[in-house]
Amino acid sequence: MKTSPVNLLSLTVHEVEELTQGLSWPRYRTQQLLQWLYQHRVSDIDAMTNLSKIDRQRLRQVATIHQDKEISRQIARDGTEKFLWRLADDLAVETVLIPEERRRTLCISSQVGCALDCEFCLTAQMGMKRNLRAHEIVGQVLNVQAEMPEGDHITSMVFMGMGEPLMNFDEVAEAIRRLTNLEWGVGFSPRRITVSTAGWIPRFPDIRRLGVNLAVSLNGTTNAQREHLMPAVNARYNLEALLSACRTYLEDSERPLTFEYVLLAGVNDSVEDANRLATLLRGLRCKINLIPFNEFPGNSFRRPAPDVIETFQRTIRSRGLDVFLRKSRGDDVLGACGQLGRSASEVLEILPTHNKRALPIHVES
Repeated sequence: MKTSPVNLLSLTVHEVEELTQGLSWPRYRTQQLLQWLYQHRVSDIDAMTNLSKIDRQRLRQVATIHQDKEISRQIARDGTEKFLWRLADDLAVETVLIPEERRRTLCISSQVGCALDCEFCLTAQMGMKRNLRAHEIVGQVLNVQAEMPEGDHITSMVFMGMGEPLMNFDEVAEAIRRLTNLEWGVGFSPRRITVSTAGWIPRFPDIRRLGVNLAVSLNGTTNAQREHLMPAVNARYNLEALLSACRTYLEDSERPLTFEYVLLAGVNDSVEDANRLATLLRGLRCKINLIPFNEFPGNSFRRPAPDVIETFQRTIRSRGLDVFLRKSRGDDVLGACGQLGRSASEVLEILPTHNKRALPIHVES
C-alpha cells in the first residue's frame, strides 16, 4: 500500500538522516535538506537547487513541505499583530508579534488550549486539546518571519502564548534546538528566548540545560491566593515548593529568573501583597514584571487603578528589587497577555463532530 509523503518539517535530524539513507544519498545531504528548511525557509522541494532534478523528483515521491495556513491576521492600534494558524488536523493556534521601537518580540504558543485552569487566563477556558509538535512551534516563527517586511526580523521570542510550555517539554525543547542550531537551524540566540511557566517544577533542570531564559508566573504571595488563581498547578507544587525549586535553579544558572505577577484589582494588588512579594523573593537573582490584568469578556477580574499599580511597584522598588511594569499590547484584538484563545476556540466550534472526537489529548508529566 502506498504511503503518504512525509512532511519534512515534522522530522527530527535523525529522521532526516534516515530519509537520506533510504534514498541512498551521501550523508551531507542531511545538512543540505535542513538548511533549505530552516535557513533558506523554502516551501517547495523544487527550490532546493543544489539537488539535481532527478533527486528532487525522488524526494517529492516520499516527502513534502507542509506549512500551517494563516486563517486571520489582526493588527491592533499599537501595531501588535495577532496571527491565527490552521493546523493540519483543523485545530487552530495563535501567535502574537509585538513591535516596540527596533525590537520585534514574537509570543509563541506551545499547546492548543491549556491543561491548567488559571482563572485570569482566557486560554484556560478552552481546556486542553493537544500539545503542539516541534514543527508546529517552529512553524509559527518561520511563518511570521515570512510575513514581515524585507529587512525586518524577530529580535526575541517568548513562550508566553497558549499553553504551559513545560508540560510539553520534549516538543518545546526540540523546537528550541531547531531555532538555535547554527549549522543548519534558524541560528537564533538562546539568550533571546524566554520560556514562561506557571510553576511546573520537574522540568526546571531540563529547561536550564537549553540555555534559554526562564520566567515564572507567580501571581500570588500566599498559597491561598495561588489556590484561588492557579488551582491546578498550586495543588501539585505549592508556593514553598516553587520557591525552593527557583533557588535550586539559580544555583547552577548564570542567568537571573524573571517573576511575572498579574495584578488583579482587590485580589493581589495591596501594599501588603507587595511587601510579601518582596519578602518572598529577597535574596534571589531576579527581576519582577508586573502585568496589570488584561480584561476580556466573561471574566469577573478587573484591572487595578493606575495609582494602585504605581503604589505596588513603588513599594517593591523601595525594598531593593528590580521591578518593571509591562505595558498592555494588542488588547483591542485580544492579543495581550492572558487574552489568547478566543479565535482558536471559535475555529474549534465549527469543526465537524467526528474531528472533535478524534483529538489526541496528552500532557507530559
